[in-house]
Amino acid sequence: MIPSAFPPKDEIARLTARMLLEIKAVHFNATKPFILASGLPSPTYIDCRKLISYPRIRSTLMDFMAVTVMRDAGFESFDNIAGGETAGIPFAAMVAERLALPMSYVRKKPKGHGRGARIEGVMDEGDRVLLVEDLTTDGGSKLSFVDAIRETGATCAHTAVIFYYGIFPETVKTLSDHGVALHFLCTWWDVLAQARACKAFDATTLSEVETFLTNPRAWQAARPKG
Repeated sequence: MIPSAFPPKDEIARLTARMLLEIKAVHFNATKPFILASGLPSPTYIDCRKLISYPRIRSTLMDFMAVTVMRDAGFESFDNIAGGETAGIPFAAMVAERLALPMSYVRKKPKGHGRGARIEGVMDEGDRVLLVEDLTTDGGSKLSFVDAIRETGATCAHTAVIFYYGIFPETVKTLSDHGVALHFLCTWWDVLAQARACKAFDATTLSEVETFLTNPRAWQAARPKG
């Protein structure tokens, strides 16, 4: 069913952060940082994949994503919803259902056998495609998916995520320079505010997280790589 209620953006951000905290998808550790895929340390980690196991939460968030995209990009702006392999696939399917649109997905690299396909499902030349993912850090990983979509003759000028780090200023420019607008539900700042409001972590941990969010590169530079 196509959502018809449009909560304010700040309420969507607050509730999304609350849900992520409620299912313990958010991890803060001030004494033993997590090591990211880049090899750099971070006192924060988020696991949006957990959301698929919580029906009430995933349904609400997919409603939020659908209305965010319709409000920001337009009600008749897309012909196809594409998920990025692998985390974006279930969310793309749920958004496509809400927007009553075809769904496809994009592989990280071409299939190694058969047709060698990178796009699965039907995507036609001229289709206006929305790329759906679980999250974005600096936006870089989205570009390969966008390029694969465009190689079919379709267009891709928008990507939507549940969670956007919101701490690396180059992210929006990286995507914008590639002709892509970013839509998201909440950021680390929203999660930090909600974590403080519900006392989800101790004050020392929250203070260290805030220091990291304020200047992540400096925080990382002061600590050895993993």
